[in-house]
Amino acid sequence: MNDPILIGVIVLVVILVGYLIKRNQKDKKEFEEEVIQSELPPEKDDKENT
Repeated sequence: MNDPILIGVIVLVVILVGYLIKRNQKDKKEFEEEVIQSELPPEKDDKENT
């Protein structure tokens, strides 16, 4: 095998893995926020609190 090609493939794989990890963290955070919002009851008007 050609060493420069192997090194290039390894670099691309590392970049891809880093990108996927970062994207997964972002998606996880958005999912958690959606779950929290769906579990909260809908807000009522302020008229009831006065």
